[in-house]
Amino acid sequence: MADLIAQGTAAEHRWRRPLVEGQTVIIGRASGSWETPWDTHISRRHAEIRWEDGQLHVRMLPEARNPIFYRGKTQTAFSLHPGEHFVIGSTTFTLTESRAAVSLTHPAPVTEQVFPFEVVRHQRFHASDQKLEVLSHLPSVIEGASSDSELFVRLVNLLLAGVPEAVAVALVAVRPEQEGGAIQILHWDRRGVVHGDFMPSERLIRQAVARQQTVLHVWRDPASEAAEPYTQTEGVDWAFCTPVRGECCQGWAIYVAGRRRLDRPALHDSDPSGVRDDVKFTELAATTLANLRKLRMLEQRQAGLRSFFSPIVLEALAGQDPEVALAPREAEVTVMFCDLRGFSLHAEQASHDLFGLLRRVSRALGIVTHQILEQSGVVGDFHGDAAMGFWGWPLDQADAVQRAAHAALAIRRQFVQLREEDSELANFRVGIGIATGRAVAGKIGTVDQVKVTAFGPVVNLASRLESMTRLLQAEILVDETTASQLRKTLVPAAARLRRVARLRPYGMLSPVVVNELLPPAGDPFPSPLSDEDITTYEAALKALEQGRWDEAFRLLHGVPAEDRVKDFLTVLIARHGRTPPENWDGTIYLDSK
Repeated sequence: MADLIAQGTAAEHRWRRPLVEGQTVIIGRASGSWETPWDTHISRRHAEIRWEDGQLHVRMLPEARNPIFYRGKTQTAFSLHPGEHFVIGSTTFTLTESRAAVSLTHPAPVTEQVFPFEVVRHQRFHASDQKLEVLSHLPSVIEGASSDSELFVRLVNLLLAGVPEAVAVALVAVRPEQEGGAIQILHWDRRGVVHGDFMPSERLIRQAVARQQTVLHVWRDPASEAAEPYTQTEGVDWAFCTPVRGECCQGWAIYVAGRRRLDRPALHDSDPSGVRDDVKFTELAATTLANLRKLRMLEQRQAGLRSFFSPIVLEALAGQDPEVALAPREAEVTVMFCDLRGFSLHAEQASHDLFGLLRRVSRALGIVTHQILEQSGVVGDFHGDAAMGFWGWPLDQADAVQRAAHAALAIRRQFVQLREEDSELANFRVGIGIATGRAVAGKIGTVDQVKVTAFGPVVNLASRLESMTRLLQAEILVDETTASQLRKTLVPAAARLRRVARLRPYGMLSPVVVNELLPPAGDPFPSPLSDEDITTYEAALKALEQGRWDEAFRLLHGVPAEDRVKDFLTVLIARHGRTPPENWDGTIYLDSK
């Protein structure tokens, strides 16, 4: 495995990135992870590189403005081996095969010092300006990283800039799930271009992670004649390891190694500067890393929950304990059931292509769920080829009824449009039922399985209304509670309503006043009914309820033939010889669901 090192004129203008066999990447001033924003002589996209068969193949891109120098000459395409380099602008790119691996062969330290976290946290910087300046960039460094691997590169670079006497820095992780708790080097780098391997001390890493405290080892004390020889990494005579505390970084640690005169500044209480400032800086970097990584993981979890929870539920979860936010409670809700018509026929015709059927049904249900979510509703459940949504929980919504109506009309509009466009969803129809009332909403289920939904008679009523759309040949039916609120709030330019009938559904004790929600007259896909037609129908219904069936029959014939809902009343009147049955109270009894 080989790495490419970019080094600009300043020490902090640097990165070290691993090369992957066969992978092609772009180097440039603004080219993603491999960018060199510090060098204005490098174009936004300057060169294409590819590591293959032990060589790095470099090709200058046509948009590059300045030359690439390799072996002292300008080149547009060339290949180099480990140990060689090329130059663009004031940045040197060096290919190296240096590796990093933890080692157990380090000699016992001459000096060992432990820095308790609480002590380090309360101590003050003695040379703060430079370190705080570097540390102030840490949040943006971490947040700007698009992946963990990029995060590791940026963090190690920042630590090298913040600890001037460090020779090398590594981010390591003790993996307890692996045999023997193997130590993985997530990323490492060292100051300058030095060929040869880097071998951090396994003993020091395990000690720091086990203690959850920063531990310093000194292997060579220049003041002692009996000093141990240098460690295996040339130029390193001390190192400290700082654990990264937090659930999101379990087993992680920052390893900093360097060389300086430690006999005077670092290890004596009389002089609290030197390595103590470096340790505090590294502790702050580790704490910031842990906190920001936790935030990132929470954001990723929330993003993952978007397919399971509606945005309004996620909003409630963000503000309180999930157990509290999702706990079932009684609320005033508006419930909508939407069923796909034609599913059974599609299923029979597509028995040879079930995945294709699933794709089409998923697309169709996706239209429904999108409009529910667009109106800040909760997708409560799926029932085969039907979807249920509701409003009024987990947050109270004074306009829940209006939101449900807007969602239903948008669903209707989109399916009518699909029929006209003759798409693969053209044969689907929808039936929608909406009801408003008290229900228990929240996390409902059994010990083994739960879901976020609503439960209660109003849910059953919305489902029954959706079923009635088949019988009445209507698209959107709503109960009287919903219709009453809509009449007070919706203007004719947004929607219209007509009272359809007073029905007692099969299996229910109480009658229901059923209303139809219609699009406005100016809708791109309007209903065939004008406002005058609605008035005529409702006059016929009133005559029907009052027992004047001949008059009702005559009025219904004044409603356009395209209206299928009037057929239900017309057939009822004709079946009874235009004479109301005995004890007629204006309620139509349904003998099936």
